[in-house]
Amino acid sequence: MTTDDGAGAGDLRRALIAGNRTYAATFADGAASKLPRREVFVLTCMDARIDPLPLLGLQLGDAHVVRNAGGRVTDDVVRSLLLSSTLRGTRAAVVIHHTDCGLGATTDDRMRASLRDHGIDVGDMAIGAFDDLDQSVRDDVAALAAEPRVGSALAVWGYVYDVASGRLREVDTA
Repeated sequence: MTTDDGAGAGDLRRALIAGNRTYAATFADGAASKLPRREVFVLTCMDARIDPLPLLGLQLGDAHVVRNAGGRVTDDVVRSLLLSSTLRGTRAAVVIHHTDCGLGATTDDRMRASLRDHGIDVGDMAIGAFDDLDQSVRDDVAALAAEPRVGSALAVWGYVYDVASGRLREVDTA
């Protein structure tokens, strides 16, 4: 890992710190509970166009939110959900994938090849690419619902977020 700012990174670094000072100057949620008030766990993509709390009508402290490339269920997502549901009272999980996803309409092999083109060899690492958006939601909802350590009391719902309109569409996962 490097601490070298590189070209232009110093300006970004200063802007981020200045942004935090502005945020902290009016921050009023320091006493918020670490328990999710709405007892919900949200899994979604890291895409910069997604702001998961407001798109669900939630506030800081209402939910546990996990984001990764594609909003896919991974071992770390399961680990986080186990802790959230067992120790923090979460009773529902929401899986949100989205339109125009960088992992859509491709394959893991193509994504690994792209990484290799950039000098990164990830071996056979699972990437989570998909060619059917609704099916990817179904697959991840099913993976969470079938996780035996989570328990049957956890409700799991799946949605597609439209990045152009801001609307959620429920995916039939039955």
